[in-house]
Amino acid sequence: MTNKIIDESRQGEVLNIDSDDSVSEKKLYIESYGCAMNFSDSEIVASILKDKGFSTTTELSKADVIFVNTCAVRDNAEQRVRQRLNDYRKVKKTKPELIIGVLGCMAERIKAKFLEEEKLVDIVVGPDAYRDLPNLLENAQDGRKAVNVILSKEETYADISPVRLQSNGVTAFISITRGCDNMCSFCVVPFTRGRERSRDPESIVQEARNLFDEGYREVTLLGQNVDSYLWTGGGLKKENPSPEELKHAVTFAQLLEKVALVHPDLRVRFSTSHPKDMNDDVLYTMAKYENICKYIHLPVQSGNNRILEMMNRGYTREWYLNRIAAIRRIIPDCGVSTDSITGFCSETEEEHQDTLKLMEEIKYDFAYMFAYSVRPKTLAERKFEDDVPEEVKKRRLKEIIDLQQKHSAYRTKQGVGKVHKVLVEGVSKKSEDHLYGRNSQNTTVVFPKGTHKKGEYVNVLAKSCTSATLIGEVVN
Repeated sequence: MTNKIIDESRQGEVLNIDSDDSVSEKKLYIESYGCAMNFSDSEIVASILKDKGFSTTTELSKADVIFVNTCAVRDNAEQRVRQRLNDYRKVKKTKPELIIGVLGCMAERIKAKFLEEEKLVDIVVGPDAYRDLPNLLENAQDGRKAVNVILSKEETYADISPVRLQSNGVTAFISITRGCDNMCSFCVVPFTRGRERSRDPESIVQEARNLFDEGYREVTLLGQNVDSYLWTGGGLKKENPSPEELKHAVTFAQLLEKVALVHPDLRVRFSTSHPKDMNDDVLYTMAKYENICKYIHLPVQSGNNRILEMMNRGYTREWYLNRIAAIRRIIPDCGVSTDSITGFCSETEEEHQDTLKLMEEIKYDFAYMFAYSVRPKTLAERKFEDDVPEEVKKRRLKEIIDLQQKHSAYRTKQGVGKVHKVLVEGVSKKSEDHLYGRNSQNTTVVFPKGTHKKGEYVNVLAKSCTSATLIGEVVN
């Protein structure tokens, strides 16, 4: 199967991730857009349909079913999806029996419009309805309406063993929460993925054990807001759990420890954190275990308090800087990345400068940076005017990107002259004589291949660097 991740956070980078084809009467082809959570969901879809006799294919011409797993976070992603669906409709003209479906966040948001008004697809399935795919496929094959975008308060797919679509066999995603209770005014996710619910911790730990036994050496725990993970014996997070429930609850810090204890050679990462919920317990747990990677993605979005309040982020600039100070104190060598939105409704030049000043103070290792685009159904669409001119947004975004590139190069250069423990992930894109992997801080490290293989840990002395990559050689 070809699973193409078109990651808007990487400005449209396309990754082709193939799994082996197998002999089967029915072939599935999936294309995924957006975040890691969407890619993880595609693995769940592949597993559900595998049980119904579908194998995956790398060749579009062999596909009986094409699914596009969509993102609704930014308008650019939606436009790309529409273009791809139009391309697939042309394919269907020569192969009428072909079933085309749209999955995920955009499917939930636009619902039956895809089917009835635009007639682009045969199936529309929201993020909580993947178990219904076999029934929906039967309906579509019979020419009946095939839509299920019902959001769930319980669904976590905890009992499904995902088909790993990532081909490197070293790193894998584990979903620990679904949905989001944070009503950020710019964000459509709570409307497309529903209420936040946590997954049974034992199922998470067992999945990590299984992955390690299969040869994987790194897992990334995924959630819209991993820090608010709380298992009290049921999926949907309770607003006011009782003292007895809290006494037996599993917090994110405790879950991190459980996964870290699966095996010392299993690295653990997580994404994404929310500043209002990032507590010291998580930081101390990270510091305690060497195999919990020293890297935190902590989206700030803006460095100005008025804009943060309009965004309904639930923290101030001062609170955010306090969390950064705690990270630096408890985990001195921790890498930190962020998200930033420029040109939000009514943002002034001075408020934009506040974001630049915050960046100068923190000097992030990496950042995902975007100009604001209004999303349907959000509080910002209903309450605020998108009044910052497009040319101003673009100019401010360029200033943020230029500054971040400077900081990224600074942080990478700090790794030169040091020895880094690197998990080998594969052959370098630029040279078959070199391997690459990442250190604990999530920085890519390239080094001569020698006799080393994927899945090994090696110590690499960094001797030089580019703006984002360390270059070195293996040492004992």
